[in-house]
Amino acid sequence: MIGSPWLLLGIGALAASSLMVVLWVVEVRIGDATHVDVGWAYGVGGLTILDAALGDGRASLRILVALLAGAWSIRLGTYLVVNRLVGKPEDGRYAELRRRWAPHEQRSFFIFFQAQAGFVTVFSLPFAFVAVDGGSVSPLVWIGAVLAAGSIAGEVTADRQLAAWRADPANAGRTCRVGLWSLSRHPNYFFEWLHWVGWAVIAVGSPTGWVAVFVPVFLLVLLFRVTGIPETEAQALRSRGDDYRAYQHEVSIFVPWFPKRRPAPSRAASPP
Repeated sequence: MIGSPWLLLGIGALAASSLMVVLWVVEVRIGDATHVDVGWAYGVGGLTILDAALGDGRASLRILVALLAGAWSIRLGTYLVVNRLVGKPEDGRYAELRRRWAPHEQRSFFIFFQAQAGFVTVFSLPFAFVAVDGGSVSPLVWIGAVLAAGSIAGEVTADRQLAAWRADPANAGRTCRVGLWSLSRHPNYFFEWLHWVGWAVIAVGSPTGWVAVFVPVFLLVLLFRVTGIPETEAQALRSRGDDYRAYQHEVSIFVPWFPKRRPAPSRAASPP
């Protein structure tokens, strides 16, 4: 059993890097990088189980880590397999990177995949600290667990609402404005971020676990400045144009909030 969270992180980093090498080889063979997202989701879950198995902390906390984070990983990974991988063309984000990085795209994708291994390791921070915590279960653990579990329910709800919308052919080329999507342009991202806030709260009760607060802050930067919201909205503007521009004006970008009212259509002046 291992009592150092940093040693757990080191072992996890080697495992994540090895996984991403394998996934990069697959990308070279099939010319599609979409599966890196699936590898990320399942990779974080795999490191969670690894931490729970190797850590020498309180058994109840390690079981909580394995069950809660495992449920998150399975849900997200399976959703990505079904909705973005099986029978689908390469994700537009990666197709654009392939075009932008040509003719040296494979070298760039190798670096990109290894960066994903780094992200997997970073996101395993809370699990490593909790897995070696031998103390009692504090109220922070239960507060964080409620946040993490509730956010999974929020993500599932948002995903189902969007899937139902897309299943109706009449909605082709239009932006989903039902349920949570009428309150936030990215409710899935919001609940994903809230999930990691929950894990940071859980980890704060562990010795030096305050380091895990870095994870939701890091995720927020990624979502707003790197691969999340900017790329998603750029793709939506290309495919839905003015309809999505109106949606941007009406609906909160991230935190669910009451939408703005659409301006009333102007009426032609009546003749005297």
